[in-house]
Amino acid sequence: MEWSIKGKTVLVTGATSGIGLAACIQLASRGARLVMVGRDPSRTQAAVQTVRDSTGAEPDSLLCDFSRQASIRALAKAYADKYDRLDVLVNNAGGVNKTRRLTEDGMEMTFAVNHLGPFLLTNLLLDLIVASSPARVVTVSSIGHRSGTLDFDDLFFERGYRIMAAYNRSKLANVLFANELARRLEGTGVTSNSMHPGAVATNIWSGAPTWAKPIIWLFMRPTFLSPEKGAEPLVRLVCDPELAGVTGCYFERHRQVDPAPAAQDEELAARLWTVSAELVCLT
Repeated sequence: MEWSIKGKTVLVTGATSGIGLAACIQLASRGARLVMVGRDPSRTQAAVQTVRDSTGAEPDSLLCDFSRQASIRALAKAYADKYDRLDVLVNNAGGVNKTRRLTEDGMEMTFAVNHLGPFLLTNLLLDLIVASSPARVVTVSSIGHRSGTLDFDDLFFERGYRIMAAYNRSKLANVLFANELARRLEGTGVTSNSMHPGAVATNIWSGAPTWAKPIIWLFMRPTFLSPEKGAEPLVRLVCDPELAGVTGCYFERHRQVDPAPAAQDEELAARLWTVSAELVCLT
């Protein structure tokens, strides 16, 4: 199956900073037709300008607050109204929260933004993605998924919230979702993979507790990759022709590896899909 990113329409969420912005620059330099998604209008326009200045490309942009299901639905509608195809969807938007917070839809914030957001957006755009086949869905997860658990009786941490437990749960959900999506799209020409970009120096951990920030800065940050380096394996999953038939896989940096045993549990993935669909009113 031939594949070239040049001229392909690529929707990137979380595109205003970190590996999202770095990936946009690299994809634009390869000739992709970019649609960059951000939450804040001024930051989104600044990111668009950065891509313009760096590559000479003219990316488009759309706005979305991934903590709000209504905003995600508005994003999907705005995209479908303006574009007639979607060759690649990059689910990159995410965050962490030092204390337990609920969204306006009553969902725990980290799980809502990191998992339910991309789950809903992908499903709303799925017909367009399939119609654009061959196409790709790439979901940014984390090696933290290996420590993640799913408790369907307390999915939103009502009984004791911990920042890393919430983050790792959402990242486990990312891998389960990507794998289940691959199974559901078998034979359509659409691939679905997830990846860990490496420990990247971005502002995602700005939501960490105050006591943890010096630890992150002193002991972890010296080993962090630059956003540009962190974006490289993501860009590879979008661009590499040799990955055209690869689906349902998990990558750590550039290596395809087995995810955690829980992430390989097909029954768990199917149950998560059903529960997620109910939570975002897709059933």
